[in-house]
Amino acid sequence: MSNADTGRVSDTVTEVCRVTNADLPELLPLVRAYCDFYEVAPPDDALLAISRALIADPEREGVQLIARNSAGGAVGFATVYWSWDTLIAARIGIMHDLFVVPEARGTGVAEALISACAEECRAHGAAKLGWQTARDNARAQRVYERVGAARDEWVDYWLSVRP
Repeated sequence: MSNADTGRVSDTVTEVCRVTNADLPELLPLVRAYCDFYEVAPPDDALLAISRALIADPEREGVQLIARNSAGGAVGFATVYWSWDTLIAARIGIMHDLFVVPEARGTGVAEALISACAEECRAHGAAKLGWQTARDNARAQRVYERVGAARDEWVDYWLSVRP
């Protein structure tokens, strides 16, 4: 997507690609900022372990994508994990993470990352891409509605299984 396509003057994403080991130094600050947004603080080594697992086995685990602006700077990331959905009897992708640095928000980066996630799903044979966001994250919800995503009415529950 170019600036001409959106009518925006600011710098937009010029590349979205899978994360490699070489990207990890630029990815970690993005992931840390995402965690800070949700007020959680997992250790850096654990965050890097997730990225390395995805890099090592994208066919079974999932993929992480990084978005770069025209200057080559990292401006966002997304993570898709592979799963299954019994109700449609098909493989699915779960976009568990989507983050864009504040100065690049509103420039099409989120849309480019979602599009790249959907393409990864198609390439992997997944029937659909799903995700969730906080109830009060209205800005993200506007992006999701703009790309044509449908809001689901499930109620999420999580049970910690850590000792």
